[in-house]
Amino acid sequence: MTTADPDKRIAIFMSFSGEGGVERMVSNLAQGMLDAGYQVDFLLARAEGRHLALIPDGARLIRLGKRHTLGALPGLTAYLKREKPSAMLAAKDRAIKVAILARFFARSDVFLAGRIGTTVSAALEGRNLLKRVFWYLGMRFFYRFTDLIVAVSEGVAKDVIQITSLPASQVTVIRNPVLTPQIYQLAEKPVSHPWFEDPRIPIIMGMGRLTRQKDFATLVRAFAGVRKTRRCHLLILGEGADRKDIETLAMELNISEDVYLPGFQSNPYSYLARSSLFVLSSRWEGSPNALTEALALGRPVVSTDCPSGPREILKDGKYGRLVAVGDIESMANAIALALDSTTDPELFRQAVGEYTVESSAASYLQALGLEN
Repeated sequence: MTTADPDKRIAIFMSFSGEGGVERMVSNLAQGMLDAGYQVDFLLARAEGRHLALIPDGARLIRLGKRHTLGALPGLTAYLKREKPSAMLAAKDRAIKVAILARFFARSDVFLAGRIGTTVSAALEGRNLLKRVFWYLGMRFFYRFTDLIVAVSEGVAKDVIQITSLPASQVTVIRNPVLTPQIYQLAEKPVSHPWFEDPRIPIIMGMGRLTRQKDFATLVRAFAGVRKTRRCHLLILGEGADRKDIETLAMELNISEDVYLPGFQSNPYSYLARSSLFVLSSRWEGSPNALTEALALGRPVVSTDCPSGPREILKDGKYGRLVAVGDIESMANAIALALDSTTDPELFRQAVGEYTVESSAASYLQALGLEN
């Protein structure tokens, strides 16, 4: 590891409040920045959840001790006055807005980039009109005071530009730092579940928070269609508010014995590496990390063509089948075709070569004006 230069300090401002992909991705990014010789300060408005353990040992953790991001404004302002970092990255909408205010009150000229990891318009679709208008107006007003907005996919970038009317030069795309050496090491660890002892019965896998966004109900219904013609299992890793609904649906479809929800797993990769097929059923994404990880581990995939990310990752369907969001029959057909197909796992790995920590960190450092 390179020794950090005390004059090369990067501040990362956000909240850790759950089991989401944002916390994992930013922690991976911080490790890449540390490895490149930078000091990293994690300023957390809220510091909760299992993902706190992912913050690299070399990073300085500063707990601002607030339940709401806005409450961290005085602490962040004081930090900018005192520490004068070389650059600051704010992750997620509320953090971006508070970082803009903190920079103003601190009278700081720190380079400020905001990271957007989801397709905002899709995430807000169907929400209260007043809430959508308020959110869009907030983005339109505040984001122009950043130096840069980093989007995790081309689809997210287009969405941000459409909402905010920012010039294209103020929005850039940097791939998520998904792939680490640890993923491959963890994938080698054994799995203790009887399903994995019989290679004749394929295991279809989904992974993510059990929420409306991930639309596991469509996956369960599609699996039920596939299950009518062949013996197979469905494994869904993750936890969330929709667990009971998913379990009830499996019971109603008479497939409960072949559907297993083990909850959150600290090592999902050993399951993923041994599954027959990974399916992403999301209604919307930004750049789905689980899809990237499945390909990196050489697994065939089926994905919804949701906004945004899957079409980019799969290169318009070259590396996996794309189906319409919520289309149960198309998903069932794609799953059956994928189970009957044989493809070299190396081809899948080639699809995600730009999603490494090293590549992503280098792109961030360049975007922050810290590397040529």
